[in-house]
Amino acid sequence: MPRAARVKSKTGIYHIILRGINRQIIFEDEEDSLKFLQTLSEYKEKSEYEVYAYCLMGNHVHILIKEGKEELGTAMRRIGASYVYWYNWKYERNGHLFQDRYKSEAVEDDKYLLTVLRYIHQNPLKAGLVKDIKEYKWSSYNEYIANAKMIDGDFILDLFHKDKQKAKILFKEFNKKEDNSQCLDIDESRRIKDSEAIEIIRKACHITHCTDIQGFHQEERDKYLKIIKEKGLSTRQIARLTGISRHIILKA
Repeated sequence: MPRAARVKSKTGIYHIILRGINRQIIFEDEEDSLKFLQTLSEYKEKSEYEVYAYCLMGNHVHILIKEGKEELGTAMRRIGASYVYWYNWKYERNGHLFQDRYKSEAVEDDKYLLTVLRYIHQNPLKAGLVKDIKEYKWSSYNEYIANAKMIDGDFILDLFHKDKQKAKILFKEFNKKEDNSQCLDIDESRRIKDSEAIEIIRKACHITHCTDIQGFHQEERDKYLKIIKEKGLSTRQIARLTGISRHIILKA
């Protein structure tokens, strides 16, 4: 079945999500997160898009972005290819890292623009990663409060107030308000529980205990790691249940 055409935004502004293939973790450590932001910044200069918000969330990324001189799909392919090349080199792996097509929604007015921005900034809070959005290191929230490095924040702050200090106060208040708006997001309904994952590992590998896989020869171990990864288990989940390091799982 052919894919549905993307909805073209009249404003040129989109909320997009890049997601790891099979829900794979795409940011294993701080170096990975820094590299992705560096890549986003590098192509920002080349493609001349504007970034209004971002949030890196382990196995996916939210970006609120305005298309520049280059078509957004082209820019996103450049970003993805550059980051994947580096990631594969670092972890000595091959193949895809992101799902082949990023998700997007058009943002057509200022009200929804701010709704999406708040939704992105509240992601870590709703995921239980922090108790206050200012504590999360890998979102654009603190760029609005302190010094902007990546974001084009003036446009957003002007929507709150022309005076920058007053705008920042209103920005903080707005972002901390409880909001249950439904914006574009990834579907985590198929997330596999540990109890189910244990049975998958035991049956797929023909073992009694998940940690038994540690005793396999490397070639056999890597074969089974690939099998259970393809069944939808995350790298971190496999590592937690088998006791095998994430680095080895990624290489497999």
